[in-house]
Amino acid sequence: MTPEFLTFLLLGAAAGGLINGFAGFGTALFTLGFWLHIMTPVQAVSMVVVTSVASGVQGLWLVRQSIAGQPFRLARFLIPALFGIPVGVALLSVLDPKVLKLTIAGFLILYGSFFTFRKSLPRLERRMLAGDVIVGFLGGLLGGAASLSGALPTIWCALRPWSKSETRAVLQPFNVTVLTIAILLFALNGMYSWHILELLAIALPTTLISSQLGIAAFKRLTDDQFRRVIILLMLVSGVVLLFGELFS
Repeated sequence: MTPEFLTFLLLGAAAGGLINGFAGFGTALFTLGFWLHIMTPVQAVSMVVVTSVASGVQGLWLVRQSIAGQPFRLARFLIPALFGIPVGVALLSVLDPKVLKLTIAGFLILYGSFFTFRKSLPRLERRMLAGDVIVGFLGGLLGGAASLSGALPTIWCALRPWSKSETRAVLQPFNVTVLTIAILLFALNGMYSWHILELLAIALPTTLISSQLGIAAFKRLTDDQFRRVIILLMLVSGVVLLFGELFS
């Protein structure tokens, strides 16, 4: 393992852990930019889902009371997602993942650009059961088809009048559950060789430490500041995804 390889490996682990610890999503978008320089897409993605879950579990403990306080809210997203995941996997043979990711990137950029610089953010006050179910299903579908399970739920939750802990209590377990299923599917397909397990053993400590730094930053923000940062991260995520697909 060369010094350059190790540097990119640890930088990717640190970037993904930090953003996941802070926002509860975005590990893949910020980690793959480093890891795709040193490994194949299959290797990088199989590792990213593990680091995402590892950092996400720490975030679950942070908002455990909010999760317990609103179990049916989470269920409205998560149960439909479980049906969406196999649909997304099935669509892999029909859809072009690159076109799908570019479409999502464009949507994230438009959404983030429109709301980032507004003085007041929209708030969808009404209880919208159908909207939660549809977003959950589509999140699972995108997770199965393009490893982008968090994009739509994050956009939707940022518009709801929920506290930062309530928002994270939906996003964090949603992503952890979807990505845990992905890990099981990858393992059944033999994607975790000894080489990948060795790389994970090196990357995971950095991911976990960086995640704690992100959690510390999360605790310092007000609810409104968190909503604004989430929307800004949507813009950044869209740009990262766009350039990653255009120049891959």
